[in-house]
Amino acid sequence: MHLPGRLKATTVGDLLGTLHRARASGTLELSEDSGRVHRMHLVEGRVTSVELDGASSPLLTILRQSGHVDESLQRRSILRAMSSRRMVGEVLVADFQLSPAVVGAAVRKQLLERLALLERLVDARVSFRVTVRAPPSALRDEPLDAGEFLRGRRRARDRGTPTPAPSRSTTTGAWVLLGVPRDATPDELKRAYRKLARDLHPDLHPHATAEERAALSQRFSAVTTAYNELRSRVA
Repeated sequence: MHLPGRLKATTVGDLLGTLHRARASGTLELSEDSGRVHRMHLVEGRVTSVELDGASSPLLTILRQSGHVDESLQRRSILRAMSSRRMVGEVLVADFQLSPAVVGAAVRKQLLERLALLERLVDARVSFRVTVRAPPSALRDEPLDAGEFLRGRRRARDRGTPTPAPSRSTTTGAWVLLGVPRDATPDELKRAYRKLARDLHPDLHPHATAEERAALSQRFSAVTTAYNELRSRVA
């Protein structure tokens, strides 16, 4: 199995296709020259997890958009996950009786959205490692099928088709952190930020523990930074 050393010589779709045909198990890393490293974890050529450097999981955003989680449940599940050091999806199923099928579908949608964001990268160093441990949220029992993660992906032979240039620096993570599409308007950015601020501002959680407030404060700060960065770009 041979992979190009730079993403500009290939595409994410071609890389995943090569790994799928080789039934490879390990981690595909895309290292930007800025220092950001993105990872796609695979088992026998099937994708189990996608990690975007600096991006927060939009799982609750996806579940809210589908109507399965309301604002109250979102807040409670975030606090319960932080206090018990468990994944939000695990908390929703075990503590709030949300259907495992609903959470599983949201996780799969999350992975596909992250792959779509990685397709926007123009260049990065490409490497494949077999020693990197996948995160706890990885879909070990039911990885994405090839039909899911390869369908619609750009290939090198399609290079004649124009694609939007990615934003620089941390912008990819900022879009995901706010849970908004890349063509969001200033008003949509503001609404997304205000909703997250209501969920995450420590002062709105008077009964949270000191540890929970510290975690909320850290995430609120990251959301505020992402909003300010995107607002300056779309204004």
